[in-house]
Amino acid sequence: MAEGVVLEKGSTFVEPFKGVLLTYLIPESCYDEFFLNFNFLDVPCLKILLSKGLGIAIILGSVMVKLPQILKMMGAKSGEGLSFQSVLLELLAITGTVAYSVTNKFPFSAWGEAVFLMLQTVTIGFLIQHYGGRSGRGFLFLLSYLGALLAVLSPVTPTPVVTALQAANVPAIVVSRLIQAATNFRNGHTGQLSAISVFLLFAGSLARIFTSLQETGDALLACTYVISSACNGVLALQVLYYWNSSAERKKKKKKKKKE
Repeated sequence: MAEGVVLEKGSTFVEPFKGVLLTYLIPESCYDEFFLNFNFLDVPCLKILLSKGLGIAIILGSVMVKLPQILKMMGAKSGEGLSFQSVLLELLAITGTVAYSVTNKFPFSAWGEAVFLMLQTVTIGFLIQHYGGRSGRGFLFLLSYLGALLAVLSPVTPTPVVTALQAANVPAIVVSRLIQAATNFRNGHTGQLSAISVFLLFAGSLARIFTSLQETGDALLACTYVISSACNGVLALQVLYYWNSSAERKKKKKKKKKE
């Protein structure tokens, strides 16, 4: 009887949060395991909880992951050191992930950050054109991308085409990061590339390897994040390598302005 009372109290305590927990974090079987049986060390349920929690954290973080990059460009009124071709290829990869995930009805927690990354990457693409004195091309770029996105998400687009687009993610990500890395190497600095954004993208793509395997079991999606992590790691290493040279450039620019 005493045990029954304890269980009842435990279940009553979390009852107001049950809807939220079942919707966003754990299935009902894990809810019962945690809050009725008090088995908080159930490995399968812990994996689900960790995956869901990481997924939500990544999505929340993605709202601001490229904001430092955007603010840095707007503050300097320059897109120096950033490759527009790299942005286009990155958009191709992100769009493929969104379309593939929507088509396969994957849970939003497994890919939701792609939506926010897409919006921020489009903004960066426009700013590169705008600060390069090509605002007209920037607006054309926005309209063209919006049209392409609507077409890909439309039910009219065959599933094999969407799958092919996702498969194209790997070469698109590799080439995108290599172009940016080559630009950094050629310039001898990382220009307006934001260190904060680069490191956040690297950390997010690493975490996504686990969540994509746990929540979707889709090897193609997981492979995309493995490649993305490796390529983001290259840029992160470049940011560290060129850190001093970038600082020296800023000092020289300040001196020129004072003169």
